[in-house]
Amino acid sequence: MSVPIAIPSTSPHSTFAVSLSPTSSLIHERVRLHSLSSANVRRPKVLHPIDNDDLKLLLLENISQDAVQALRAHGFHVDHSTKAMSEDELVQKIGKYHAIGIRSKTKITERVIKSASKLLVIGCFCIGTNQVDLLTAAKAGIPVFNSPFSNSRSVAELVMSEVVALSRQYFDRSWEMRQGIWNKQSKGCWEIRGKTLGIVGYGHIGSQLSVLAEAFGMRVLFHDVINLMPLGSARQVESLSTLLSESDFVTLHVPEVPETMNLIGGLQFAQMKKGAYLINNARGRVVDIPALIEAAPTAPPFDDQLNAWSSELRSLKNVILTPHIGGSTEEAQRMIGEEVSGALTRYLNSGSTLGSVNFPEVDLRAILAEQGDHVRICHVHVNQPGVLRHVNEVLSPYNVEKQYSDSKGDIAYLMADIADVSPQDVNKLRETISKTSTNILTRLLA
Repeated sequence: MSVPIAIPSTSPHSTFAVSLSPTSSLIHERVRLHSLSSANVRRPKVLHPIDNDDLKLLLLENISQDAVQALRAHGFHVDHSTKAMSEDELVQKIGKYHAIGIRSKTKITERVIKSASKLLVIGCFCIGTNQVDLLTAAKAGIPVFNSPFSNSRSVAELVMSEVVALSRQYFDRSWEMRQGIWNKQSKGCWEIRGKTLGIVGYGHIGSQLSVLAEAFGMRVLFHDVINLMPLGSARQVESLSTLLSESDFVTLHVPEVPETMNLIGGLQFAQMKKGAYLINNARGRVVDIPALIEAAPTAPPFDDQLNAWSSELRSLKNVILTPHIGGSTEEAQRMIGEEVSGALTRYLNSGSTLGSVNFPEVDLRAILAEQGDHVRICHVHVNQPGVLRHVNEVLSPYNVEKQYSDSKGDIAYLMADIADVSPQDVNKLRETISKTSTNILTRLLA
């Protein structure tokens, strides 16, 4: 027989801290923080997981200490490592953690997820999420969060530096100087003013890059799969081939999805202007590397992350290689830490999945501090007919103050705040909902 768990009571002397982050990208969070700044507004209740209040988080790959401190300030136990972990290491260690934070090197595979018996959420402290098996995570009831905004400026600045470096060939000149060769020449070196920059993918990075390029006096074209409003004097072109044929510099800013694999191959290299330059600060596999190597002696210089063809790429003089450093600045890592740690905290403490890349996005307004007998139900379930009817039958003895549900593919997520719940009812509610045939994961917060 389950032992009733007491719902944390509200003390008139309790205090809590609100972190005001100017980098927060969520409108609801900005409105909430603005509301809390008013002295007369009613305070939200600080929720806690009913079944386990001692949540353990594992942060790998030298994630910002600001993120570590922010998570610890919320009462989480945080283990921090400067290194990545292999699949075997993760399988051995992840079983005791409720959340994990990674960058781009650590791989969260299906095997790792199946070993993570307590895992509730995954945070990618970067833009990309292809290092996580998103589908398996969703099926296990685990949302994945990333940082789609915070390193945009750092990447855009890196691209502009590479545009200048390639145009002036000073990467080769620097290498030659290290070899004792004084090769002062102007042949094939150009100003970038008046040249055309073609941006493939006009998202957070591409649009910011557009503004910087125009400040250098460049003409900007962009191609995207959806129609977007240009910034400044930039112009959208309908086809990739048009962009390639008109651009002096082509820069790639697309995610790694099936549609973008080998986006630039032999045909695309042939469509580029003679003497044009290609820069890839997206994922390596959006370019057909063997086709690049074949075209490189007569095709444009190329910037890419190190990969299986590195020896061939390194042998070519007109190639700049960088170890995926687009977001590797102190500013970007600090903002990424704030953004992703905030998302992890909101999910663990209030159930919000706004911003998740693999999960239905659901949120509810806060339970107020004086509503001590209120409980929040966070129910992840298989997306099939009849689930809401069954859940609402369980909740029918109580006053359901607010409820919201959404689905994404085969996964659905329901949040509900119910009132007049006694401590004796908490375990019964959790067990009853968890035993439904479509249940994936059920948490209660109070």
